[in-house]
Amino acid sequence: MEPMATVGMNGMANFGGMGNIGNLMKQAQQMQGRLAKMQEELATQTVVGQSGGGMVEVTINGRQEVTRIKLEPTVVDPKEVEMLEDLITAACNDAQKKMADLTQRRMNEITGGMNIPGLNL
Repeated sequence: MEPMATVGMNGMANFGGMGNIGNLMKQAQQMQGRLAKMQEELATQTVVGQSGGGMVEVTINGRQEVTRIKLEPTVVDPKEVEMLEDLITAACNDAQKKMADLTQRRMNEITGGMNIPGLNL
């Protein structure tokens, strides 16, 4: 019967056909570094969500913080406050979806599209 693991000259365990655990750990650390860099880069990105055909725009950053709201003067009607609230809500939701899509695209660049548990950014 073959041993389940052997210890190589570098002192690292080698589990048969699974390859060197040290290499796996190194790859995981490299990916972790790339993910941290991606998060830093995303924090500086902004996206603009719109509603009402562009009459309401909401800008958010990579931290999901609203950084700007732009309103066309025609949507500012004291008699239509509820409509304006709905437009702002819709623009915020649009911006958040765009940032989530951007984050997912960047994540796929790093992970090659693999779904890795625990990497929900």
